[in-house]
Amino acid sequence: MSATTYGWLILAAPLAGSITIGAGWRKLSPQAAGILGVGAIAVSFLSALGALWALLDVPVEERQMVDSLYTYADLGGIKIDLSILVDPLAVFMALTVSGVSMLIHLYSLAYMRSDEGYRRFFAYLNFFVFSMLLLILAGNFVLLIVGWAFVGYASYALISFWYRRNTATAAGMKAFVINVVGDIGLVLAAILLLRELGSVDYLTVFDRAPQHFAVNQPTAIAICLLICVGAFAKSAQLPFHTWLADAMEGPTPVSALIHAATMVTAGVYLIARAHPLFELAPTAADIAAFVGLTTLIFAGTVALVVTDLKRIIAYSTMSQIGYMIMGVSIGAYGAGMFHLMTHAFFKALLFMAAGSIIAAMASRQNIDRMSGFARAMPFTSGLLVVGSLALAGFPPFSGFFSKDEILVFAAERGGMYWIFAIGGYVGAFLTAFYSFRIVFRVCFGDPCEEAEELIRTGLPAHGPPENPVSGEPEDVAVGFPGADHHIAEKNWEMKLAMGTLGVLALLGGLIQIPGVSHLLESFFDGSFGDSKLYTTVQVPTGTAWAGLLIGALTSLLAISLAHHLYISDRSLLARIRAESSQIHDFLAAKWYFDELLDLLIYRPLTAVGRFFDGFAERWVVGGVVGGTVAVVRRFGSLTRTAQSGYLRFYAAVLSTGTVGLGLYFLIASS
Repeated sequence: MSATTYGWLILAAPLAGSITIGAGWRKLSPQAAGILGVGAIAVSFLSALGALWALLDVPVEERQMVDSLYTYADLGGIKIDLSILVDPLAVFMALTVSGVSMLIHLYSLAYMRSDEGYRRFFAYLNFFVFSMLLLILAGNFVLLIVGWAFVGYASYALISFWYRRNTATAAGMKAFVINVVGDIGLVLAAILLLRELGSVDYLTVFDRAPQHFAVNQPTAIAICLLICVGAFAKSAQLPFHTWLADAMEGPTPVSALIHAATMVTAGVYLIARAHPLFELAPTAADIAAFVGLTTLIFAGTVALVVTDLKRIIAYSTMSQIGYMIMGVSIGAYGAGMFHLMTHAFFKALLFMAAGSIIAAMASRQNIDRMSGFARAMPFTSGLLVVGSLALAGFPPFSGFFSKDEILVFAAERGGMYWIFAIGGYVGAFLTAFYSFRIVFRVCFGDPCEEAEELIRTGLPAHGPPENPVSGEPEDVAVGFPGADHHIAEKNWEMKLAMGTLGVLALLGGLIQIPGVSHLLESFFDGSFGDSKLYTTVQVPTGTAWAGLLIGALTSLLAISLAHHLYISDRSLLARIRAESSQIHDFLAAKWYFDELLDLLIYRPLTAVGRFFDGFAERWVVGGVVGGTVAVVRRFGSLTRTAQSGYLRFYAAVLSTGTVGLGLYFLIASS
């Protein structure tokens, strides 16, 4: 089969799974729905492997294949097809998304087993993966926008999955609204491209753009900045980031899916896909890179003080996406996508380990209550350490190779781009520190009450069902998490998924070692070979290894500091917190971004809404327009009364009218 045929199969499998589970949920048993959901994503992953094999069979210069299912519109010389583009970038993303999503589905078989919405969960999960794959494989900006919108809806459905929780529905709505703002930017960019270049097909747009736009032409900059609005909203970059931490209201597998394989990586993919436009608008590319750098520093500092386990990992995601956005914006396309892949491995693993620990804590997520799980849950704790080492960029774990590749590329470009290299290493220090803040707080020390119960009885702790954020009591039978908790130590599905990701987090970086292997760089020639930056900025092997050495030392120093503060001398940590309480409060308040957005955007918009409701709606619409309507209604009523149907009435009206006309002409003639 051709690569494009495999591309359609990649999309068809999760869509069919979602429709089948959703339509047949009354007849399907929960177990059958779960197996069908996992199987659909497995077929998609195997199809992605088939697409890879087919793509490798053709020459590099021919590895951009377009196939159209049908023509959606063909008016005035503008043709819009339901088409897919299968190239190295799309296949790489499809493999990463479907592969990691398959493991998350497998994990969910056990983790969600006691939940009342089990079948609904897998229908939503399959649709989420289909939406992300549609976004990736789209051959034009119109189909991209469709996939983009589907991902936004799917995220709302999954974040709000436990719909009886007010905090969950509010978080889902927040994510949806912020993403719609990004959708508007993307739609406007597509409209401008259609107006300027007469097409929305990727290959046509990228071919015409260099002839139509001069470098840094205002229209080109505007298009790229509008694309950035869409990318930043979906990937939770400043100032559109506030939805991501709240999205932790969804079940833990949803957190893993959103953060590791889908949604937040969409912005990185979009900038990489549109790289010919960004190279024509380097000002927009530099702005995007600075936003990525600022986000990675911001999120890294907030993760130092947050105490909710899932939210710490969420801010870690925000920070790591900042690395990727920075990478693809400065031209390190291969390095940025490499880090996207390794991040998918270790971030999914971290969320799965966190979910297992939270289940053992009876759904409590505060790390200040956790300790001693290395004894109580050795498998989960061991893989939590593996994921943290990969996140921290410790050699030879996967993050060690991918993260530093972005930073040495920035250094090699030189000049202003040294800012990104230096800022990136600062972010790497913060990352390693908060990663092992989790490890030392959760895994070491004397076992907490819940860990002690697990050691003693072999069963996870149970408490009264309550919202971990608000403390409100919950009825597990009507839209809340299931009454039972499931941990990796007791479920083979969770063990298999986590163990596979643990191996990938450890060895995934070995596919690209400076001076040894360049598999990804060579593979991406088919997508980025037209880029001047990709082909001209080559990092020498010695420079690359120097960057890796700096990264390793940075990671080791940060881990040592975390060990000193959280294991060796905890009193020092308490003194630092007491002496810098204002800084701690500032970081705990997330730099007051929520309050700032509330002051600058939410309150003015609600004030405008109240004005139009109070003045325009009541006085203009209700008064002037309403009065006019009343006059018309009264006139209509009189007209209906006149239509009595009696002959004598019509004769009287005719006679009166005739007399009136006679009097008029008599007076007028005199």
